[in-house]
Amino acid sequence: MQQNHSKRTASQAALKQGLLLSSVLLAGGVHAADVADQGDAAVVAEAAAIGVVQAGNEVPSVTVSATRRNASLQSVPLAITVIDGERLEQANRNSIESIVQEIPSATFRQQGGNKDSTIFVRGIGTISTSPGVEPTVSTVIDGVVLARPGQATLDLLDIDRVEVLRGPQGTLFGKNASSGVLNVVSRKPGQQLAGFVDGGYYEGNEKRVRAGVSGALVPNVIAASLNALYADYDGNVNNVHAGGGKVNGYERKGLRARVDITPREDLDITLIADYLRGTGSPSFTAYKSTSAAFSQAIAPVIARPDNRSVNVDLPSDIRDTNRGVSAQVDWRVNGYTFTSISAARDWDNAQYTSTSAIGNSAEASRITAAYPATRDIGTVAFSQVSQELRVASPKDGFVDYVAGAFYLHGKDREVYQRIVTTNTVNSGRADYGVKNDSYAVFGEATLNFTPALRGIAGARWNRDELAYDHARTSTQTTAFAGVQPGVQSDGSVTRDGYSGRVGLQYDLAPGINTYATYSRGYKGPAYNVFFNMLARDTLALKPETSDAFELGLKSSWLQRRLTVNVAAFHTAYKDYQANFYDTVAGAVVTRLINAGEVSTRGLELDVTARPTQQLSLNAALAYTDAQIDQFNCPAAAAASCNLNGKTLPFSPKWKSFVRANYGIPLNNGLLLDLSADYSYQSRTQYDLFQSPDAIQGAYGLLNAGVTLSSTDGGWRVALVAKNLANKSYATNLVASTGYVTRGVPRDDSRYFGITARKEF
Repeated sequence: MQQNHSKRTASQAALKQGLLLSSVLLAGGVHAADVADQGDAAVVAEAAAIGVVQAGNEVPSVTVSATRRNASLQSVPLAITVIDGERLEQANRNSIESIVQEIPSATFRQQGGNKDSTIFVRGIGTISTSPGVEPTVSTVIDGVVLARPGQATLDLLDIDRVEVLRGPQGTLFGKNASSGVLNVVSRKPGQQLAGFVDGGYYEGNEKRVRAGVSGALVPNVIAASLNALYADYDGNVNNVHAGGGKVNGYERKGLRARVDITPREDLDITLIADYLRGTGSPSFTAYKSTSAAFSQAIAPVIARPDNRSVNVDLPSDIRDTNRGVSAQVDWRVNGYTFTSISAARDWDNAQYTSTSAIGNSAEASRITAAYPATRDIGTVAFSQVSQELRVASPKDGFVDYVAGAFYLHGKDREVYQRIVTTNTVNSGRADYGVKNDSYAVFGEATLNFTPALRGIAGARWNRDELAYDHARTSTQTTAFAGVQPGVQSDGSVTRDGYSGRVGLQYDLAPGINTYATYSRGYKGPAYNVFFNMLARDTLALKPETSDAFELGLKSSWLQRRLTVNVAAFHTAYKDYQANFYDTVAGAVVTRLINAGEVSTRGLELDVTARPTQQLSLNAALAYTDAQIDQFNCPAAAAASCNLNGKTLPFSPKWKSFVRANYGIPLNNGLLLDLSADYSYQSRTQYDLFQSPDAIQGAYGLLNAGVTLSSTDGGWRVALVAKNLANKSYATNLVASTGYVTRGVPRDDSRYFGITARKEF
C-alpha cells in the first residue's frame, strides 16, 4: 500500500523533479521497492517508500523471486513476465483469465466452472476435472503452492505483482510446474498509518470496491494491513427464458490480512490470512447449428458467432470459497537465510450446470429427443496443508545455492449428480475422493567461475503417494443418456520422480548476458476419477516427463533506456496427460489418458523502452509451435486419432501485447496519464481432435485509458475503454453433435468504465 502522501519529508520533495512518474505511469510492472540503482541508500529508501522510480529516463530495475530469493529480473537466467498488480486493477484485469491477455506465452481455458479451468504456458496445459491429476502450470501465492487448478481462479486482492515463469520450473517449484509457474506476490504493509478506498463502475452494471488500511502496530517491529473487496457484475448474456435476466456474471467478497513482524534485525515473520467467496453464472451460447431440431429447440435464440443469448430455465450457478492461512519465517545467520513456510488452505466449490445447450426442463426435452434435458450438480471439498524448509547461502562465494525440503498433503471429497429428463426423470450419483501425499528434496546452485561466467546446476526428488475411492449409484441397472449403472472401485499408487536443471550464463558486456539451460520436467502419476468412471480408469496414469532446452539473451541499451530480452525454447513431453473423446452411456465425454508424445518450440521477445521521461513503451511477442508428435490412440476411441503433426489446443502460433503510457505533468501539480494497449492472437484451435468448428479466427483487442492524479493529494480518477474496435470473439469453442457453443468473455463487446481512488 502506498504511504500517506500528506506526510512526505523534505527529502522526498527534493526528489520530485527527478521522480515525476509514479508506478501508475509505468507499463512494465515496475515497483519502487524493486529499484536497484546504486547511490545514496537513504534516497533509494525514500523512493521506495513513496512508490516512485529513479531519476532520468532509465527503465527501472524489477526484482523477482523466481529463484526463491530476490534478484533483478535482468540477471535471472529464466524467461519471465512481470505485471504490476495496481496496473491490472486499473485495467479491470482482476482474474487469471483476463491477465493472460498481457502474456503472449500464456492462454486460459474456461469450461463451465472454476473446477474446469486450465492455464497453458507455451501451449502446454492439463485439461481435466479429475481430482486425481495435477495442473501443468503451478500457481504459487506468497510462497504457497496451490494443488488444484480451480484454486487459482481468484480475484486479485492486494496484489503487488504477478510473475509468470515460462518453461519447466520443477527444480525449485515442484512437480506441478512442468510447463511454468504463476507466482503471485502480495503487497507489504508500510510503517506509516495509511489507507485507501477505490472503486470502479463499468458498463453492464459491473461494480468493484476495495478498501484497505496499513501501518505499524509497533514501530519498526510489527506492521499490518487489512484489505477488503466487493465486486459484482450482472453479466453480458441475456437469458430470454421468462424472468431469466442477465447471466455470465459474478459476485465476489473477500478479505486479506497480513502481519509482518521483525522482533530483531535478523528475523522476519510474515503471517497472512485470506478469505474469498464468489458466485458466478458462466454461460456458453449457441455459436453454430447444423441441426434443424437444435435450431428449433433453442428458439427464439439464433445460433451465430456473436450470439449473447440463451434460453434456459435453470442457468448455471457456480459457487466458490477459498480461504487459507500461512506463516513464513526468515532467519538470517552469517549471510545464510533459513526460511520456513507453513500453510493450510481450503477450497469449496459447488457447480449447478446443464450439459444441454437448450435448457433443463422436460418441455425442452420433448421438443426433440436428441437433446435430453440434463442438470449436473457437483460439490468439491478440498483441503491442503504444506510445509517448506529451505536455506539460501550468501551470494559472495564461489557457490551460491538454495536447498530445501517440501511436503504437501491434499484431501479431496466430491459428490456429483446427473439428472436426465426425457419423458421420465432418471439420475445417477457418484461419491469419490483422492488423497495425495507429496514429498520432495531440492537444491539449485550457481557456480561463479569468473565474474562474467556462471554455471547452473539443480535437482529435485519427488515422491508421490496417491490414492482414490469411487462409488456410483443409478436409478437404472442399465446405461441411459450420459449415466452408467452403479459401480465402485478404489486404488493407490506410489512413484518416485526426478527433475532438474543445468546451464551456463555469460555476461557479454555490462548490462548484456546470455544463458543456455537444459531442464528436466516431471509431473506425477494420475487417476482419472470422474462421475462416469469405468473399470479401464482404475489404472494409474504414468508420470509425465519433459526435456526442455532454452537459449536466452537479456540486455539493456542506451544507458538503460531500452531493455530487450529474447528466449528460444524447445520442450519435448513423454506420456503427456491429456483428454481424448470417448463414448460413455451413449454420450461423448472426455477421458484422461497418457496421450503419447508432444512438443513445443518457439521464440519470445520482450521489449521495454523509456524514450523520454514521460513516455513508456512495452512490447511482447511469442511464436509458439506446440504440436502432437505421436498420439497413442486408445481402443474404441470416439474420434479420429489421426493427430500426429496437429496443433495442440489453446496454442496460437502468434500472440503479442503492446502497451504505451504517456505522462503529462500539469502546471497545477497534477499528472495526466494517457495509456493504450493492443493484444493480438492468431487463429487458435480449441479442440485436441481438430474440429473445424472449434477454431477461433485471429483477432485483436484495443484498450485505452485516461488518468488524472494528484501525488500530493493522494487521489486518482481514470476513464477506461475496453475493446474499442468492438470485436466479438470466443474464449472457448465446444463442438457437439448438431451444434457448437462458445465461451463469452467479459470484453466480447466494447464497454467503458470509470475508477477513482483516494489515499489517506
